[in-house]
Amino acid sequence: MSFSIDKEYLRKTLISLLNIPSPSGYTDQIVHFVGNELQAMDIPFDVTRRGAIRANLKGQQNTLDRAIAVHLDTLGAMVKSLKINGRLAIAPVGTWSSRFAEGARVTIFSAKNAYRGTILPLKASGHTFGDAVDSQPVSWDQLEIRIDAHCNNSGDLEKYGIEIGDYVALDTTAEITSSGFINARYLDDKAGVAVLLAVAKCIVSREIVLPVDCHLLFTIFEEVGIGASGVLFGDIAEMVVIDSAPVAPGQHSTELGITIVMMDQAGPFDYHLSRKLAGLCRENGILFQKDVLKFYRSDSASAIEAGSDTRSALIGLGVDGSHGYERTHINSLTAASDLVLAYAQSPPTFSRDKDDISSLEGFPHQPERKVIQIKT
Repeated sequence: MSFSIDKEYLRKTLISLLNIPSPSGYTDQIVHFVGNELQAMDIPFDVTRRGAIRANLKGQQNTLDRAIAVHLDTLGAMVKSLKINGRLAIAPVGTWSSRFAEGARVTIFSAKNAYRGTILPLKASGHTFGDAVDSQPVSWDQLEIRIDAHCNNSGDLEKYGIEIGDYVALDTTAEITSSGFINARYLDDKAGVAVLLAVAKCIVSREIVLPVDCHLLFTIFEEVGIGASGVLFGDIAEMVVIDSAPVAPGQHSTELGITIVMMDQAGPFDYHLSRKLAGLCRENGILFQKDVLKFYRSDSASAIEAGSDTRSALIGLGVDGSHGYERTHINSLTAASDLVLAYAQSPPTFSRDKDDISSLEGFPHQPERKVIQIKT
């Protein structure tokens, strides 16, 4: 690998991203942050009506464009009702278990002010409820927010200007250990965003020549299933998504390298592009695994379902405890950075892909079936 990213910039950017609340639908602030980073690098970009970003790194040719996508939004919660006891009932934003919300410190964003609070189970005191605290169901209906303000009834909440529909963001409690482990909520996908910004900085500062235009896509509704559908245009022939890959029993992902996801619940990723990424890992000595994910969708799913004919593949950062108390390692981020840098400098996968539709000439082959005759 002839180029490498600025690791200190990667770390600082990740911490900055983690400190910006951005549950799906409440992403304006993080859009401005990323936009400012791109402006500082002198990278041109456009912003959609709702805030998705499409930046462009110019290549030697402007056909066979490629894209690298990450998402800015995270999981979170929303005020569901103002309770008569002066606390807040909440509903999840995105798909995640209420068991990972218990005890979290949060910020509630009203129209005029931000308030601090804590998510607690309805039976939060062992001194009061005894063993009953251990028998509560795992359910969002079993949680409430205790606000750090004098609130004894729903009227008090209304006086503070808190309303149904106000967003709730959980503290990420980010920590990077001396051994390189990164613990935080929402490494999915802020670690991916930090990787992409670090790669962009490397390409610009080192004046790396790219073979084709490379678009950087920052989406804002991945956690609720919308993904890249609103920012993936027809000029993009292939797209690589950077997201998390769960490290768990039955999976093959690793926190120390990256994972090339071959299939998720939306179906298989592109055969040729996925294998190209694996080849780049082997050529550049990048630690990688392949995996198949069961309960998982990414930015590409909504775009493909909407009719996009773009080849897509997924690079997964190894994340333990995904959608809960997440952990990865700096080695996974640097491995992803190395692979994305190698991919951005690689030739187009197929020259035929410059056209939306064409003849059979130049269309690739997959390995043919060879029947082995077994003699009896």
